[in-house]
Amino acid sequence: MEIFESCHIINDLLNSNQEVQARNELIKLLDYHERNNVEYSPLVNHLIRHTGLYPYLKAETANWEDRFVYEIFKVDTGGKQSTLHREQSSLLKRLVNGENIAVSAPTSFGKSFVIDAFISIKDPDNVVIIVPTIALTDETRRRLYKKFAHKYKIITTTEVELAERNIFIFPQERAMNYINKIDSIDILIIDEFYKASSDYDKSRSPSLLKAIIKLGHKSKQKYFLAPNITSIGDNVFTQDMEFEDKLGFNTVYLDIFEKYKEIAGDKIEKELQKGEILLNILEETKTKSLIYAASYPQIDKVSNLLNERLPISEKPLLIDFANWLTTNYGANWKLTNLVKRGVGIHNGQLHRSISQIQVKLFEEQDGLNNIISTSSIIEGVNTSAENVVIWRNRKSGSNSILDSFTYKNIIGRSGRMFKYFIGKIYLLEAPPQDNATQLDIPFPDTILGDLDEDIYSSSLNNEQISKIITFKGEMYEILGKETYDRLLKENIFQSNNSDFIKETARQMKANPEDWNGLSYLNSDDPESWDRLLWKIISLQPGEWGDGAYGLQHKKFVEFVKVLVENWGSTIPELLDELDEFDIDIEQFFKLERIAAFNLSSLISDINILQREILDNGTDVSPFVSKVSHAFLPSVVYQLEEYGLPRMISRKLYQNQIINFMDDHLNIHNVIDKFHEIGKENIKSFDFIDSFEKYIIEYFYDGITVG
Repeated sequence: MEIFESCHIINDLLNSNQEVQARNELIKLLDYHERNNVEYSPLVNHLIRHTGLYPYLKAETANWEDRFVYEIFKVDTGGKQSTLHREQSSLLKRLVNGENIAVSAPTSFGKSFVIDAFISIKDPDNVVIIVPTIALTDETRRRLYKKFAHKYKIITTTEVELAERNIFIFPQERAMNYINKIDSIDILIIDEFYKASSDYDKSRSPSLLKAIIKLGHKSKQKYFLAPNITSIGDNVFTQDMEFEDKLGFNTVYLDIFEKYKEIAGDKIEKELQKGEILLNILEETKTKSLIYAASYPQIDKVSNLLNERLPISEKPLLIDFANWLTTNYGANWKLTNLVKRGVGIHNGQLHRSISQIQVKLFEEQDGLNNIISTSSIIEGVNTSAENVVIWRNRKSGSNSILDSFTYKNIIGRSGRMFKYFIGKIYLLEAPPQDNATQLDIPFPDTILGDLDEDIYSSSLNNEQISKIITFKGEMYEILGKETYDRLLKENIFQSNNSDFIKETARQMKANPEDWNGLSYLNSDDPESWDRLLWKIISLQPGEWGDGAYGLQHKKFVEFVKVLVENWGSTIPELLDELDEFDIDIEQFFKLERIAAFNLSSLISDINILQREILDNGTDVSPFVSKVSHAFLPSVVYQLEEYGLPRMISRKLYQNQIINFMDDHLNIHNVIDKFHEIGKENIKSFDFIDSFEKYIIEYFYDGITVG
């Protein structure tokens, strides 16, 4: 590459107001400098300044004007001075001035940096950050804990006592627990706010919209973040916000290789060729690669290929991880064999700590080289790779062709500031047509019954207010005015479907005898749960696993009855018991998640209704609590979100280091207890194996300030 000639081309592009192209050419030039260890000249620094990429400036070789820009764009991002790029700085300035902003920007933009700088500068009392997944909750918590835990209580779980100053980070479902506890919110931040549209997340859109309305009502300021949105249709949820399109400001360049054009023949021949091309890509690049496989069957297909064809790694860290998985999950699990070959899986179903450990290993030089994923990798974490391979051009879990929006989100995982100037995209199937994406956010009727028309009147039209009044009238008939108004004020229902709550209440009042024996759920004998569990899950058929209706329900009920042993038994032991019901490890993960979220929420709502309607002294809250924590001690379950697997917690309990059965233990005082014991002490215990020492390092890193 002729450096001066490239600078000349970039300068001409800038002079002709083609800044996006100029920035792309500059990033390619910077990549050349880094790969060849070439020092930046004053001219290169000058071009960096003119394209707005100030963090890339090398102050030691820049002229005084460019050095001055590098310094004046520095801000405190939480105990550290960092130089922002031009568009980050512009965004931060508007937020500091109190504006409500919905911003759309590339994945590599650095939107979270702006949050950290805002907290440092404005010093707010209460910050609420809504993220789409538990994995992103922990990632955000880790980042902010290091910077702000010395002056804020960082809250990610439910039922936590508030401090004077708090940063709340959680998925929208948990936000409901704090609606009545927070008097005022200084800034409400919604990450990945495109999920408010049912076009992108049908199941969770209602709960996010409910959170936006109820939390927004208490918020002085709002900041919504999303990638690849070109416009927002008129809607009540962002009506008081300014939309900022920053999509033209890339900090990395994406190089696209259309490998699908090399594939020909019938279906079988094409699949074989795809496999060979994938293997060649992994062999030639030898750098970190994300493989988007779209669905579980396609993940299996890629897994089988890589298990058959990739050599076993000699990296000690991966050998230790594979041995640990064998002990704790079983030797026959496909992930165990993939890890031996430097490959991980991210599909949104695994235990949280396993997903987190894999992402951590993916970022290690001596860790995983490749991760096969569904869209969970773009929704769940902020990891990046040099290479992204599109194995399948379908949406996750469906046969629908990828839309332009989702495709851009996936390929946006390629490249990272300061690490990979150029991200490489390998397409093994054709990409979608490039389209602009307008975000439309209609108001779903299903959440109207959970809103008070007087409090939220500014967010509602006359038709919606009329529907709320009608719904309330029907609920008054069933529950009585005083009771329903109290429940509405308490934000107590988990379901986002008001009609479901109404119909369940109506049936319960009409046929109270159907609910006789509900108290058996508090029994220590799982065999006494059958009838009630069958009745409860029949209220929402189709949500309890795979297979035909009856088979699905039978499997799930039997699973819950075995899951009660989750704390006292190992996972291989549980799988032995579940084998007669044809439940393997993949289904174990899925059904445990369904039990902890769907079943506990459903029984919680039923319990609320029966306490008011049947009034017979029955309260199955203890059972709801147990199910919601997958029959583990609540703190053990929560620690998995922090990256500490239940197996290590069990060892600490069995060796009388920490009593996780203590009812007074909560997530915050158990963290204090871990600090008292000390990382090195825990690592020194002879029952902690070599890979568990690595996990403990990772866990402590997430609970340490600075």
